[in-house]
Amino acid sequence: MKVLARFTLLRLLLAGGAVILLAGMLVVGTWVEREIENGVISRAGMVTSLYMDSLVTPHLQSLAGNGELREADRAALDRLLSGTPLGQHIVAFKIWATDGRILYSTNPALIGRQFPVRRVLAGAFAGQVHSRIADLAEPENEFERPHWPKLIETYAPVRAASTGKIVAVSEFYQTTDELAQEVRAARLRSWLMVGTSTLMMFLLLAWLVRHASNTIAAQQGELSVKVAQLTALLAQNEQLHERVRRAAARTTALNERFLHRIAADLHDGPGQGLALGLMRMEALADVCSICVSAISRERTVGEEFRTLHSALQSALEDLRAISGGLHLPEVEQLSLAETARRAVRDYERKAGLAVALSVNDVPREAPLPVKITLFRLLQESLANGFRHGGAAEQRVTLNMRDGHLLAEIADGGAGFDPQTAAAEGHLGLVGMRERVEILGGTFNVQSTPGQGTVIRASLPMAPLEAEHE
Repeated sequence: MKVLARFTLLRLLLAGGAVILLAGMLVVGTWVEREIENGVISRAGMVTSLYMDSLVTPHLQSLAGNGELREADRAALDRLLSGTPLGQHIVAFKIWATDGRILYSTNPALIGRQFPVRRVLAGAFAGQVHSRIADLAEPENEFERPHWPKLIETYAPVRAASTGKIVAVSEFYQTTDELAQEVRAARLRSWLMVGTSTLMMFLLLAWLVRHASNTIAAQQGELSVKVAQLTALLAQNEQLHERVRRAAARTTALNERFLHRIAADLHDGPGQGLALGLMRMEALADVCSICVSAISRERTVGEEFRTLHSALQSALEDLRAISGGLHLPEVEQLSLAETARRAVRDYERKAGLAVALSVNDVPREAPLPVKITLFRLLQESLANGFRHGGAAEQRVTLNMRDGHLLAEIADGGAGFDPQTAAAEGHLGLVGMRERVEILGGTFNVQSTPGQGTVIRASLPMAPLEAEHE
């Protein structure tokens, strides 16, 4: 298909170039033909006018006096223009006065008649020699029209020998037979030259277009190879990106399971041991409370047992708090909205505060990593608002947009400078950002001292989970 398109383009360019060159050849050839024809006519007229001037002008000098031609001069012109080679070459001859009167003509019927002064006649009186092929349509050509369809018409000024002043204009007519042969030969030479030049230009254009077409085809081939390579690289990058997302989803779920195991181990191991030790220590403290012996002058054995009991009791409470913080409720069976409500209820129960929760058109089902990240995000952000912002007017809003879950956690508390907090390396903000971004989401914090805090997170709803690996 590409080869066909390339050859079609090549043929289109060649056809278009051929049409343009042919049109140019016709225009140039026609123009050259006309110029050659005009040049040949002008040259023929000029040569004949010079010849006529040398033979005829001596017989017209009487016009320099009173503007009339003498009878002797008329007779001399009649002899010159009849029965001589000049008379055979010149088929008609006229002498014009400045007012458009014919002073002499080879046709005596025209002598003395007056005609309008046309432009070519006025130009001759101005000193110009003008030759053209006349169609004999003018009134003064009424006697030539029946005999010839066209004649070469030449106007030439007649000057006084003494002053050089133009005293009249001679008009003579020649047949076009000899001129036609010369014009045909010149026309043939001009068309051969123009045609040959056009053919050479077309061949050169064809070579250039074919060379350019081959170059374009080679570049298209190279471009196709590079595009294929880039497409393959993009596909590999997409596969790597999907693998990273799957790994992130697995990491989120595995981390929570690991934390759950640590919480269970702390509860079942050190927690149980501390609880048992406290029970036994309480019994010993009751027995030793009546002992009169003292460890030191100020404290009895019973008092020491009670101090140790208080320390272990505090350690057990801290251990249970840490274990409770590490433990994540079973969110896998919960819907997305239920996960958010569970996180908000747990915070409200611990903090003793009310949080406004708004859930708008979120889907019921969601991947487990999304629910885990949402729970931890709400847990950490609400706790931060309680610890650092005074927990004033806390509110949570969930929405869906373009396949992403949008979570907004806001409060009207003390606020802070996000840039300062980032420079100081607050682990809460860093942990929330990493949890969101590891799933391909975005995390943003807006806060100003004294004007509250707004945390916004966007989570894609279709990360690949471990089961799909």
